[in-house]
Amino acid sequence: MDKQTRLSIIEKSSKQVGPSVFWSTIIIITSFLPVFLLTGQEGRLFSPLAWTKTFILIVDAFVAITVTPVLLSLLLNGKFKPESANPINRGLEKVYSPILRWCLEWRKTTIGINLLALLISIPMLMSLGSEFMPPLDESSILFMPVTLPDISNSEAKRILQVQDKIIKSMPEVAQVLGKAGRASTATDNSPVSMIETIIQLKPQSEWREGMTKQKIIAELDQKLQIPGVINGWTQPIINRINMLATGIRTDVGVKVYGQNLDSIAVVSEKVRNALQGVEGVKDLYIEPVTGGKYLEIQTRREELGRYGLSVDDVNSVVESALGGMTIGNTIEGRQRFSINLRLAQEYRNSLDRISRIPIKSATSGTVPLSAVADVRFVDGPPMIVSENAQLRGAVLFNVRDRDLGSTVQEAIQKLNGEMTDLPNGYRLEWSGQWENQIRANQTLKIIIPLVILIIFLILYFSFKSFKEALLNLVTIPFALIGGVFIVYFYGINLSVAVAVGFIALFGMAVETGMLMVVYLNEAMNELVAKKGNSNQTITKQDIREYVFQGAAKRLRPKIMTVSVSLFGLIPVLWATGVGTDVMLPIVLPLIGGVFTSSIHILLVTPVVFEMTKEYELRKHGKLEIYDVKH
Repeated sequence: MDKQTRLSIIEKSSKQVGPSVFWSTIIIITSFLPVFLLTGQEGRLFSPLAWTKTFILIVDAFVAITVTPVLLSLLLNGKFKPESANPINRGLEKVYSPILRWCLEWRKTTIGINLLALLISIPMLMSLGSEFMPPLDESSILFMPVTLPDISNSEAKRILQVQDKIIKSMPEVAQVLGKAGRASTATDNSPVSMIETIIQLKPQSEWREGMTKQKIIAELDQKLQIPGVINGWTQPIINRINMLATGIRTDVGVKVYGQNLDSIAVVSEKVRNALQGVEGVKDLYIEPVTGGKYLEIQTRREELGRYGLSVDDVNSVVESALGGMTIGNTIEGRQRFSINLRLAQEYRNSLDRISRIPIKSATSGTVPLSAVADVRFVDGPPMIVSENAQLRGAVLFNVRDRDLGSTVQEAIQKLNGEMTDLPNGYRLEWSGQWENQIRANQTLKIIIPLVILIIFLILYFSFKSFKEALLNLVTIPFALIGGVFIVYFYGINLSVAVAVGFIALFGMAVETGMLMVVYLNEAMNELVAKKGNSNQTITKQDIREYVFQGAAKRLRPKIMTVSVSLFGLIPVLWATGVGTDVMLPIVLPLIGGVFTSSIHILLVTPVVFEMTKEYELRKHGKLEIYDVKH
């Protein structure tokens, strides 16, 4: 073969396949663009994936039609062998050809089997659980027990030390760090009654046989049952994200809005009682809005007059004795510290001691504080939280051993049935991960139809035919079959990550479908060129034979397209380490969907194509021929 002949063949082949490769790549790009509509946490998580994939495929689309033909002209030299000389190709054709012959012979059975598989996948899809995002295993645990609001510092310290000792006794625990209260900062509003303990675990290879993270939490929870303490289990990173995004430090919370803290406490108690029997609800507790203890010193003005004292005299003594009075400053390097003076701990650690604090009067010498004031403890709010100009309480809980979506749905139904007598001006609002899930689901309801519409429009403008575009688009529901089956059997819940995986699958499924339709249309062109375009010269057997040739004789490029996708994704199934539990829900729909869509494209698409061409020949007396070169 001389150089000019070789280049002309490469040019003809590139013109035939190049546009379809280009447009299929554009379909994958545009099908993924709606991911940019995601907002919040899901938008921040998946936008880097969307940007990376988009830029890579834009370059890939232009490389496919510019660089690849040039490389072919440089590298395709020497003696050429027919496709039948390739042993892999011969093996594939040997398997594929009789199966395709059977499918073309039993067309209704073939389509019926595919439709049955599609119908089976629908109830499987409906039975899947739902959640906002797949839980990321952070390789550590955050233990957040809550005690009574009026707990003393010494008791909080004692409980903290006891808990840390019990936790450290677990063989799987490497380090434990617990803290009660908060630092001197406005960004952490933790009261002394809320303890935070970070538990770092040893590598999983050092755990006891059969031990999982959930079993560790369950065992620790059983060992840490302390009276007056409500346990809460989460992870450090997701806990901070939840607190910053929604103000809820657990997976889910029911916010109670109202005008009076006592009434909010009563409503919160009813909500907690209603949620106690719901399966999957764990670590259920009420964020305390009452029960705090305050030291109240109320002056008696009659007594003040008797001793010649003023309210300011008493207040200044109380301030300096209990709170501390600034008497100067000290400078250490570049740091400046105030010097405070107050009574020692043993002179102010009980009501009796405080009542005996001496006050110097002008007429009667020194008198005790109890002579001019009433000293007592009173109840009050431990912490006041407000949102949207309303006071707010919350009933908090985590979800374990069940998916978040069905747990919250059941909880909502139960609350709607039992909480029918809310006082006027009071309302409930679901928050936490459920709030994010609702927002993401509303966005996905727009995104997924938009993806399908974009793919259809590109197919239509690519083939200039509504029928051909629809033939390619039918691949999508059959791609869903494999995606649903593999997600179902892996026990993965539906989430934003799974939705992103399905969105990516739509484009990949249509890509292979376009390649098949191009080769089938090429076979029809060859048939018309040989026998003319008339029902007088073309028979049903001719259509079947050329459909078979278009499907079977170009098997290798179709298998290569599918194989590259699968070989690039399957290794994720065996990946380990932090982050793999988020990657898996994205990849599983792609692996299962590419597999079933390939079966549909290789076996069902030729059947549907043959039936379409027979209908055209019978109705119009000729075949509709499409320019596969676009």
